[in-house]
Amino acid sequence: MLLIYSNPESWAAMSREMDRVWAEHYALNDEITASGEAVGGQALSDPSHTRTVRLREGSASVTDGPFAETKEHLAGFYVVECESTERAIEIAARIPDAKYNAVEVRPIVEAADT
Repeated sequence: MLLIYSNPESWAAMSREMDRVWAEHYALNDEITASGEAVGGQALSDPSHTRTVRLREGSASVTDGPFAETKEHLAGFYVVECESTERAIEIAARIPDAKYNAVEVRPIVEAADT
């Protein structure tokens, strides 16, 4: 899974070139779809729409916002199936957001692996 991180400051910087950023996302998505490496992916809503649920002593506590106390937040993801970690890193490096923040490459645990 390629996890795309963002923060409000980076979005402000990208706002001047969002057409190019989205065009790069679409081109990358088309490429990895054609190669058979794309499994899925999606942009995520702004963190202001996030609710975090914690169960404590049998009661659910719901708070606004993302769960981490940080400026960066998870902004979207690609799910890819690659021959190697190196290939996943190559794809992650081409995600336009990597120029502004971080893109994390993390293997998905298959049910049989747990």
